[in-house]
Amino acid sequence: MITFSNVKKSYGEKLVLQDINWDLKQGTCYGLVGANGSGKSTLLRLLSGVIEPDAGLVEIDGMDVFDNPNAKKKIFFLGDEPYFFNQSTIKDMKQFYQLFYPNFDNDLYLELLNDFNLNEKVKINSFSKGMKRQVVLILALACKPDILLLDEAFDGLDPIMRFKLRQYISQIISDNNAIIIISSHNLRELEDICDNIALINNNVLQLDYATIDSDNIYHKYQVVFEKEFDMDKFKPLNPLNVQGKERIFTIVLKGNKEALDEQLNKLNPMIIQHSNVSLEEIFIYEVERSKHEKTI
Repeated sequence: MITFSNVKKSYGEKLVLQDINWDLKQGTCYGLVGANGSGKSTLLRLLSGVIEPDAGLVEIDGMDVFDNPNAKKKIFFLGDEPYFFNQSTIKDMKQFYQLFYPNFDNDLYLELLNDFNLNEKVKINSFSKGMKRQVVLILALACKPDILLLDEAFDGLDPIMRFKLRQYISQIISDNNAIIIISSHNLRELEDICDNIALINNNVLQLDYATIDSDNIYHKYQVVFEKEFDMDKFKPLNPLNVQGKERIFTIVLKGNKEALDEQLNKLNPMIIQHSNVSLEEIFIYEVERSKHEKTI
């Protein structure tokens, strides 16, 4: 169990995160989204114990993470710029990580090397950026941590490797009851693998919801009216987005579908068609709405 309690973090006078309260459960894959500079990487560094919060606590199973070796050994943090020892091979790095991760699975390590088609005896500095990314993913998965933090995990991977990574992530959650947090700009990728999605926006945790529930929370409607319709009549529905003109509109709403259906029917449209909303659309509409609310 991971707990963020009233966490705040600034760099100098720049506020990055404030009042972060977030509970993360075992056996769950979380997708972490937000605009560039929103604080996603800072949140992962706080959780890994690399940096200390200015206020509040980040805890794993009741233990403060910062400067706590017992907590840190449960975590593997794959940052956006992986570090390797100079002139090291994959085998060298494996032996290094085995010192700190007692659950290191050598059979899984060899299986991953084979899947990613990499030679453990070749020096890592001869690899491309994408191949270096594959190396650290192999090491991260083989360490079998209780908590795996992946910052832009899918960068540099071709479609086949992306598919394999999703399989291995599902396996580590199933086998180890692990918590995995993936920060990514590839929202479609997160939609396929994550159980929960969290949005960091305006320095706060704006959203945290189960992906299985998104279809019950967000709704897209196409509505057609017999005569020209005044868009202002949609305002009581508090729409996330409205597009269209005159008689035909597409409207995105948040809430209980039955209640929304009832309210839309009161507007007497000729046609109402319902469809689901993608994670990418949810991200765009929620961020845009928060910008609008901030300016009011």
